[in-house]
Amino acid sequence: QVQLVESGGGLAQAGGSMRLSCAALGRIVSINVMGWYRQAPGKERELIANITSGGSANYKDSVKGRFTISRDNAKNMVYLQMNSLKPEDTAVYYCNAEATAYYGLRHLSGKYWGQGTQVTVSS
Repeated sequence: QVQLVESGGGLAQAGGSMRLSCAALGRIVSINVMGWYRQAPGKERELIANITSGGSANYKDSVKGRFTISRDNAKNMVYLQMNSLKPEDTAVYYCNAEATAYYGLRHLSGKYWGQGTQVTVSS
């Protein structure tokens, strides 16, 4: 019902910057919260940042002051600007959205995930 497509991952040096983008596609009624998670090898997936439709954002302590989440409600997109990257930021980053979509004549709400994009930070 809702497809999330991420872009912008890749390789960066420590201290560098990278911007991730995520587009929500489908017959969308509304999107409440959009966010970014990451999962490093051998670790659990963790929330990095999320943002409400009204623009209220929350961040994991370890990325505060370095990462900025933003969204374009008109385009159903969410972004993650990552500055001052560290090797410990290396992970697969996943876009997430709590959305309501058209399902025939009905509305269906759910939590959706992107396919993930690899971010690698070298020291």
